[in-house]
Amino acid sequence: MTQQGNAGLPGATAGDASRSRATWDSALSSEEFAAIGGVGFEPVGQVLGTAVFNIGYSGVWGCPGRWSVTDDDAAVPPSRWSSSLSQLVRTMYAARRSALARAVAECGALGGDGIVGVELQVGEFPAEGMEFTARGTAVRGRSRIRPHTPFTSHLSGQDFARLVKAGWVPVGLAFGVAFAITHDDWRTSFRVPLTARNQEVDCYTRLIGHVRREARKQLVVDTGRHGADGVVVDDVELRVEESECPTYGSTRDLTAEAVFVGTSIARFGRSAQRSGTRPPLTIMRLEREG
Repeated sequence: MTQQGNAGLPGATAGDASRSRATWDSALSSEEFAAIGGVGFEPVGQVLGTAVFNIGYSGVWGCPGRWSVTDDDAAVPPSRWSSSLSQLVRTMYAARRSALARAVAECGALGGDGIVGVELQVGEFPAEGMEFTARGTAVRGRSRIRPHTPFTSHLSGQDFARLVKAGWVPVGLAFGVAFAITHDDWRTSFRVPLTARNQEVDCYTRLIGHVRREARKQLVVDTGRHGADGVVVDDVELRVEESECPTYGSTRDLTAEAVFVGTSIARFGRSAQRSGTRPPLTIMRLEREG
């Protein structure tokens, strides 16, 4: 009697049922497919995780004021009007992690050990809000050893293979997100007159430098949560938006957002207990593929 599970498979017979496997799809190029195969992995399917969040409350009420930065890079709000942006930062983390968690759940359902080539995208949703999307290819190792939870990595198939050959394994995606606001008051306007050229606007420099450093610090903290030795960073975003000041008319506020995304990594076969208390190392890629 012919088994129903073989219906639609050309050339399949009852004797082939135990050897047949489901067809998989992937977002890998042919070079990536060959690379991960060379280190003992094969794709099991493309995975996708999405989350739509209504980003409305930032935690700031009234005018955020003009914060300053001391010599030790500490942001100093001048008054109670300078509320924290921690609520907005927590929402941005939650949105990205929700999308990633759903992609990981799909990976687990496919029997995958991890996801390579994860692409994180953030865009406006047509019915208001922001859509966060995590997309990648679930892979499974040709081994009896399985990780406790699937790993996630933004690295391409070739970079993933190089990492494994060098004795490292990806642990998970790490994020560093930071926001900062400065009020464009008369001091800024005085420094940027229409006739002034070729000079630094130090308040803008401090704004950008501060938000990038804060994002990098959060990236290291997130990497430490994974128990990893370091993080390979390949995606650094900086956005600066201008808006009308909610308190003082005819003035503006500048909001800077910095986002770092990287793959936390650990040495293959290392002991479970990391020696010493040295914080995770951040590694920036020095060259890109042509």
